[in-house]
Amino acid sequence: DECPSRFSCSGAKVLPSPSNLNYSLTHICTLTWTWNPPENISSSCNLEYSSDIEWSKSRFRVTDAHLSEEMRLRVRSECKNDNTSEPSPWVETSLLPKGIPGTAAVDLGCVWHNLEYMACTWHRGENASSDTNYTLFYWFVADLSSHVLQYRTEPYLQLTLSKTNDRIDVKWSESETFPKSCLQYEVKYSNGDLDTGQIIAVSFHCFFFFFSSERNSVSVPGIDAHSKYSFRVRAKPKRECYSSHLQSDWSEERSIGEKRDSTIYLVLIITIPLIVAVSTIILLIYLKRLKILILPPIPDPREILKRMFGEQNEDSQVSKKLLIIEEEIHSLILTETSESSNPEKENR
Repeated sequence: DECPSRFSCSGAKVLPSPSNLNYSLTHICTLTWTWNPPENISSSCNLEYSSDIEWSKSRFRVTDAHLSEEMRLRVRSECKNDNTSEPSPWVETSLLPKGIPGTAAVDLGCVWHNLEYMACTWHRGENASSDTNYTLFYWFVADLSSHVLQYRTEPYLQLTLSKTNDRIDVKWSESETFPKSCLQYEVKYSNGDLDTGQIIAVSFHCFFFFFSSERNSVSVPGIDAHSKYSFRVRAKPKRECYSSHLQSDWSEERSIGEKRDSTIYLVLIITIPLIVAVSTIILLIYLKRLKILILPPIPDPREILKRMFGEQNEDSQVSKKLLIIEEEIHSLILTETSESSNPEKENR
């Protein structure tokens, strides 16, 4: 009841499998596996090979090898766009891990600094002893669009600042190791704290509302002539050249202009309100005296009458006292006169 190997249960012809599946390691970690095409394939068959990676007409595959894990490789043949035949059975082989399990390096990472040198870091495997030695193998891919290493610049960028009227021109040095058209830049500037500053993306043609004919310069218009501005710049790779998402560190900060002395503002803040207060008090006193001169107070009629009657009473009392005094003086004179006339009468 079983279907013959040459035919499927539906009656369609089953293609023969590829033969002589082999593998080899290139650059230690690159696995290349090859096979021979199946025999007796019809010329009308558009033969392709299927693997766990992709479809291709090539009779080989190249992939990264994980030496610490078992790898199973398999391939089969198939006639594309042909409903009269079915794919061949899988041909398989295995790549067994070498060494002691759990001793392989983990968390391997490499950074290519400014295309000048490479720094790699890793950790020991969980079963590796403290005296385990590791050897690093690496290789370079010439195609810039498929670098297997990430890169990061050194802070080689050197800023030059110049100011013209209300504009600041910023220029920086370029790397000698990177292709000129493979880097783009970001300029960060502020007239205060750089952490809250503005970032300008600089490319070869245009950037926001600025324009520059050079890749390593930018002009910032509309600046305050009485403020201090600080600048930094960093480089980033273009996607058409590198697949890395890393970027350089910010360059050293450069500043231009002079910041206003805050003590002057503090003195003004204290002095101006004080001057205004003193001036207001003086003005109020002056206006009060001026009001008295221009509009003197109207006297109260009751006070006038009271004073008039009070003066008359005082005058009458004085008159009475004077009259009494005159009467007393008069009576005294009369008395003295009468006494002086009596002795003469006695002598007679």
